[in-house]
Amino acid sequence: MEEPEAAVRAVGWARTLPLSSSIAAGRTWTRRHLGELGWTEHAPETANDVLVTVSELLTNAHRHAHSDANLVLTWDGSCLYVSVHDDSPRLPRPRDAGPDATSGRGMALVDALADDWNARADGHGKTVTACFHPPDRPTH
Repeated sequence: MEEPEAAVRAVGWARTLPLSSSIAAGRTWTRRHLGELGWTEHAPETANDVLVTVSELLTNAHRHAHSDANLVLTWDGSCLYVSVHDDSPRLPRPRDAGPDATSGRGMALVDALADDWNARADGHGKTVTACFHPPDRPTH
């Protein structure tokens, strides 16, 4: 007897945020899609962590890569993947920012908030992806 093929089901959204756009525009766009998934209602703390991560990843793309940022959200039923691609091949890393530092905490925040994250360089820059599992799965 043949095994049934496993269905891959995912939903996703993508948006390019030009260097001239605001980080708030990325957060607003993300918040709308989190609402569509039911996260703002059923997992508000995790939704807030996602929004902080979006802010940090977009800020890094604009500030450090000096490039447009491609923001992609993908929900596969167990993990919400937040991916930001920029034009710099330089991979980010969490740093130990001093107590008086006014920057340098972005990837440390992502590391603390996301269930997992990774960065990979390709021939056209890099993509940083963070994964978030909701504490209670949305019904959507």
